[in-house]
Order: sequence, then C-alpha cells, then structure tokens
Amino acid sequence: MNKPIIGITMGDPASIGPEIAIKALLDEKVTSICRPVIVGDAATLGFTADHLKWKARIYPVSKIAEAVFQPGVIDVLDMATVDLDQLKWGEVSAMAGHAAFEAVRKVIELALAGEIDATVTGPINKKSINDAGHHFAGHTEIYAHYTGTAKYGMLLVEDNLKVIHVSTHVSLRQACDLVKKDRVLACISLLQDGLIRLGEKNLRIGVAGLNPHAGDSGLFGTEDDGEILPAVLEARRLGYEVDGPVPPDTLFAKAATGHYGGVVAMYHDQGHIPFKLNGFKWNAEKQRMDSVKGVNITMGLPIIRTSVDHGTAFEIAGKGIASPDAMILAIEAAVQLSKSQPKEKW
Repeated sequence: MNKPIIGITMGDPASIGPEIAIKALLDEKVTSICRPVIVGDAATLGFTADHLKWKARIYPVSKIAEAVFQPGVIDVLDMATVDLDQLKWGEVSAMAGHAAFEAVRKVIELALAGEIDATVTGPINKKSINDAGHHFAGHTEIYAHYTGTAKYGMLLVEDNLKVIHVSTHVSLRQACDLVKKDRVLACISLLQDGLIRLGEKNLRIGVAGLNPHAGDSGLFGTEDDGEILPAVLEARRLGYEVDGPVPPDTLFAKAATGHYGGVVAMYHDQGHIPFKLNGFKWNAEKQRMDSVKGVNITMGLPIIRTSVDHGTAFEIAGKGIASPDAMILAIEAAVQLSKSQPKEKW
C-alpha cells in the first residue's frame, strides 16, 4: 500500500484515450509500481473493452477510497459524462470535449486535495474542449489555471531528448515576441529542476537560438543576442552549466547523442519536431506505428502532471491498435517524480 496512487484521465472518449488507458492498466509493469485509477466515464471504458473483446473488469467508484487496486481490475472514478448513444469514435463533439475537460478538472482537484499522488493525462481534442465552452489552448493551460500557477513550462522527455519550451500554444509570430530574457532564464531553472527530479546525471543544458544560425551576430535577427544570450550569461553566473544560443539544427543533433542533459526550445514546433522524430516509429511494411513514445511533464505546478505526447488519433480510434507505450512511460515518469523530495513547486 506504499505505492503511489496515480490518477489517469481517460482523455477524449471519441479518441484512442480509453484504449491506451485500458491497455496500460492491464500491463503488470504498471500495477507493480503504482495504484492506478482512471478518472473518466466508466460506461465508455466498459463499452470499449467489450467492443475490442479485452478481458478487463471495469470497476466504477465514486471516490478514491472505494478503489480496490487489484490486478485485472480497472478502477474508474466515474464521472458519468458520456451518452453512449451520441458517442462516435473519431468525431469532434462538444459532449466528448466536456467529458474530457471534466476529467482533467477532477484529477487536478484530487491531486490538490492530496487524495492522489500524481496525475497523468490522456489525449484531448482542443476543438472539442472549446466547442463545449471550455476556452483553453490545452492541458498545460488548464492545469495552470486551476492550480493558480503563473510560471510553468512544458518539458518533453524521450530517451536522450529532454526539451522545455519558452512558448507553446501561440502563433509563430507571437512566439517570437515571447522570447525574453526572464522567460528563457525561468525555463533554464525549470529544466534543471526537472532533470534532477528525473534522476538525470547530466545537467548540461543547451539553449536553442531563435533565428537561423542563432542570428549570426545580428544578421538574421536581434533576439538571439538581445534576449537569449543575456539569459544564458545570467544562468552561468547563477551556477548553471549552460550553452547558448546554439543554432537548433546543431543543438538537437548533439542533444540526441546525450551531449546535453536537456534543451531549451524557443517555441512549440522547434522542440516538438525533433522530439517526435526521436520517439515516433512508423512501420512502412505494416502501415502503422510500431511505437509512439514520449512524455510531457508540466514543470512549475504544485502537483505532478505527466502526459502522453501524442494526439487523439481519431483515425484509428476504436480499432484497438493504438500503442500504449507513451501512456506507460507517462505513468512511470509520474511514479518517479512522486518519489522526489517534496518541494514547493514541481
């Protein structure tokens, strides 16, 4: 009973979220390291398991204390938010968006109350969430809002690549404006904290440039010399081992070899593209993904939040072929973080 209790959101009910949650919780590796409970809709999970002919006992509970935490039994904190007559796999809908949102809100509430030790989130669809009237850009922003967190960062983890982002869900034009010394410095600090908590020994941090060739001494933009370099110099003064700004086409190639323990990316796609190339493996012969790996950790929160770093994959929802790799890795990361020494902020 000393294993951490991990709250796992089902994700969008019309997505692969229910499938990968069930697959992960049927894996003995998961139940050997934690006490998992899914927060979502029990009827959807039961319907999914029956449709795919999986031997999974779905056990609805109304509170965490009722969970049995037994192998082969999938405890579900039942939100009862889905009308199965209206649910269609692979389709955007306000009903599905509301169900996904309510599960996220509930798991945050449980973590803040100390009823669970960490949270793991399944994939959501941003349009479905917004169609339901919940106007957030994504999970990270929902967590920041409901925990009252002002300074936070998205940390992606897969093998040698550990990447935090200066900005995420904003336009590219807006992302350039958000490259400021204080924010870059904050991301360096959040990244090192994350590396330590994950047990990473290599604390050398590489900071990406924003412009081609990191600005090339001002020829291709002033942000690298005017905002990023001052943040790097200040970080060194504070004792961090940090390089930058480094041209990203060089930086990520070096990071993939383990040269850097972690990397600071300036905007969403700059960090996500190399990360997903590293973790997503396509099988051309079978015309499907062999594995989809990668964990998303929100740093700076007062609670632990990890997530799969892939989308809803509507095109394969309900087929039973979605890989649970990222969900299992996200659960493992949540367990690892829950073992870290308590600190004011994650």
